Amino acid sequence: MKSSKLWILFLIIVIGLSLPATGLAKFPDKPITYVICFNPGGESDITARIQQQPLEKILGVPVVIVYKKGGGGAVGWSELTRTKPDGYTIYGTNLPHTIVQPMTRKNAGYETEQINNVYFFEFTPNILAVKKDSEIKTVKDFIEFAKKNPGISVGGSGQPSANSLGTAAFAKVANLKLTYISFTGSGAAVPALLGGHVKALMTYTTMAASYPDKIRALAVAADKRAKALPGVPTFKELGFDYVEGAYRGAAVPPGTPPEVRKVLEQAMEKANYDPTVIKKMEDLGFIMEYYGEAKSKELVKKLTVYYKNLLKDLGLLKK
Repeated sequence: MKSSKLWILFLIIVIGLSLPATGLAKFPDKPITYVICFNPGGESDITARIQQQPLEKILGVPVVIVYKKGGGGAVGWSELTRTKPDGYTIYGTNLPHTIVQPMTRKNAGYETEQINNVYFFEFTPNILAVKKDSEIKTVKDFIEFAKKNPGISVGGSGQPSANSLGTAAFAKVANLKLTYISFTGSGAAVPALLGGHVKALMTYTTMAASYPDKIRALAVAADKRAKALPGVPTFKELGFDYVEGAYRGAAVPPGTPPEVRKVLEQAMEKANYDPTVIKKMEDLGFIMEYYGEAKSKELVKKLTVYYKNLLKDLGLLKK
């Protein structure tokens, strides 16, 4: 009898000791905060909203979207480096922003290597766009207008960003003088165009797809036409060697455990293969991408070389 009691007591102790470890190993077991580093209404926000319900279903916890705008995303990414690395706060991340900001600013608030991307899920090409009722109907019209009016304003999301670098790159290949006006997100740039505060936008395919009755896309900065804008030519079709756009993904703070990163990576990938997600994304002008953590690192490495050369060529590289 005594030995039986001792055996039961032993089992209780073993089970009791194992419970805390089991609880700690379960991730996630509470809501996850998804920080968007730009204004509501832009591509990062649109993407997160499309992902939100699928991610909640996959992870089994609420996914709460919040905003930390400023500095072309740098305010949020700087905060990322100081956030608790437990996986419960993830940040929307953008390329080339997180590459070029540390290259062009004395203190961006973070270094590219601190942005631990667990997944990149889409690419969005730049477009040159004007108001729907603008006298400018084509890229040729835009060039003629810009030559007669040197320094005309072109709005876009962030600086340096795919929009700002795209404006500089296009100005160079087209031999134009353009003035880039930075906004806190693509969604914030649209009212400026519609209100006549800027003459054109170097924005993304998503904005033309979202505002078909208000915006006219003149050309797409991609190797091929966007599915959402089949009638819009590429710059290459028009004779300009100009391709530019943004990759978007999700990142976690430095020091986040590998097992937590793996859970988030797999959840992002599963959501990205959801047919409903794919349709919504492509209808809005996004090009689907499937870069897990390892491939994301390779992408950043490759683009770091590309943008360093581009910035140097444009005279924008930090000294």
